[in-house]
Amino acid sequence: MLYGICNLSIVPLRIEPNDTSELVSQLLYGEIFKILEQRKSWSRVRLCYDGYECWVDNKQYVEISEDDYKSLEKNTPKLSSDLIEFIQDPNQQLYAIPLGATLNGLKLLNHQFDGHTTQGKKAKNNIIETAFLYLNTPYLWGGKTPFGIDCSGLTQMVYKLNGYKLLRDASQQATQGEALSFIEESEPGDLAFFDNNEGIITHVGIIMKDNYIIHAHGKVRIDRLDHSGIYNVDKKMHTHKLRVIKKII
Repeated sequence: MLYGICNLSIVPLRIEPNDTSELVSQLLYGEIFKILEQRKSWSRVRLCYDGYECWVDNKQYVEISEDDYKSLEKNTPKLSSDLIEFIQDPNQQLYAIPLGATLNGLKLLNHQFDGHTTQGKKAKNNIIETAFLYLNTPYLWGGKTPFGIDCSGLTQMVYKLNGYKLLRDASQQATQGEALSFIEESEPGDLAFFDNNEGIITHVGIIMKDNYIIHAHGKVRIDRLDHSGIYNVDKKMHTHKLRVIKKII
């Protein structure tokens, strides 16, 4: 088994091994993974954090030893907590890294960092405050950063910055936590999931107080939440049909 670490800021992860294939997620700086299959230009990888499997360009990561992988795997993630920060390589070159980049591998990569970090579990009331850092971020299918994010990328990263692990896709996240029967039972920081006409869960957002929700739809925005679903305050219509509310924390 081979292992790797992301040594660049934001690396695309694709569903097939080519540059024109669908973007399904992103590797942020410092994330580690197992290499399941290595071809001439692309590798199929399984991310350590959430078990997601996809393809990454071989030029956009560096291999690490099994011992280094296991050492990093057992450590609590130390994450960059500013919207944008910089790391410096031995040649004094700067690399921009986004909010939520993992910094446990700095020594291994021989990089320097002196910005703000966060580590460990935070109180549940910090979830909404963290979500506000992504407010107005444009929607990007597969995105995980303040420069472009999708609905489940938003929930995963917000929870990750507070020390809690969510899976990558909305349908996967919906398998986690405890289901609530009514909106009235929820509290800020709980997750609301929404399905399509086929009953497939396709959207997720973070519940706020007073029946509001923050979610990624066109951009990260705040809308009303009721028993039917999300009511878009700009379009004056319901845009998503409520399926279930989950308490993760």
